[in-house]
Amino acid sequence: MANISPAEKNAERRKRVFVGTLPPDFLRITAASQQQQEAADQQAALALQQQMVGVPYAHTAAGRLSITVAQAKLVKNYGMTRMDPYVRLRVGHCVYETHTDPNGGKNPRWNKVVQCLLPQGVTSIYLEIYDECSFTMDELIAWAHIPIPQPVLSGETHEDWFPLSGKQGEGMEGMINLVLSYSLAPAQASYALYPSVGPVVMVPTPMYGMRPSYAPVSVYTAPTTQPAQPTQAPQLSEQELKQIEEMFPNMDKEVIKSVFEANRGNKDGTVNSLLQMCE
Repeated sequence: MANISPAEKNAERRKRVFVGTLPPDFLRITAASQQQQEAADQQAALALQQQMVGVPYAHTAAGRLSITVAQAKLVKNYGMTRMDPYVRLRVGHCVYETHTDPNGGKNPRWNKVVQCLLPQGVTSIYLEIYDECSFTMDELIAWAHIPIPQPVLSGETHEDWFPLSGKQGEGMEGMINLVLSYSLAPAQASYALYPSVGPVVMVPTPMYGMRPSYAPVSVYTAPTTQPAQPTQAPQLSEQELKQIEEMFPNMDKEVIKSVFEANRGNKDGTVNSLLQMCE
C-alpha cells in the first residue's frame, strides 16, 4: 500500500464514486400512508378552526385580559450552544405564542402584549417556555400555572415575577415577568370582541416537530333570520387531480382530496399544504 502512487489512489477513489443519474427517491423522505392521513386530518382540523375562530365563546366572555410577557430569568441553558426561547400561553381553550428571542439564553426578552377574551369561569393562565430547535422538536424548558390575581379582575394593573417549574424542580427553574390588566366586555359588543392575537393551532409535521399555524382574526356577526344554505364540499376535477398526482407521485389520492377540501377548493393552498406534509 505504501508504494501506491497518488494517481493510482485517485483512480481507485473514482471507482467508488456513483456516476450517472440519481434515483428519484435520492434524499427524499417518503411518509407512510398513516402519516399522510394524519397530516391530512390535521390540515382539515386547521381549516375548520380557521372558520370558527372568534365564534366559540365570544358570547360567554367575561371581559378582555391583557398579558404582557416581558422577560424571564432562567437558571440553566439547556441548548447545545445557545437557547432561542419563546413563550406559549393558554387562556381557556385558546393558545397564544410570543416571538422567539434568538440567542436569548437564560435571560430572554419578549415584551409581547397578548390581548385575549377571558371566558367566564377561567381564573388561571397556563404558561410554557420552549427552546426553538431547527431539526428536532422544540424543547420544553419551563412551565407555570398562574392564578389571575383578584386585584387584576377588579380593574387594577398588576406586574409581578412568577416562579417557573422544570427539570430543576417545582418553582426552581427561574422567574418570568408578566404585566396583567383586565377590562369588562361591553354588553352591546359581545359579538364583536375577538382576540387581537389569533389563537395558535399546533400542527405536527413529519420529522421536524411542531409548527405553529396562526388562524386569521375574524369578527363574528349575529345570524340573520334567513335559514342557512347547506354548503357542498368542493370537488376536485380529474384534470386537477392528475396534475397534483404528478407533482406528488407518492401521495395517496384520498389524502390529496382531503387536503383539497380542507383548503376549500383552493388549488394553490392544496399544493402548499402537501409540500409542508412532504417536508
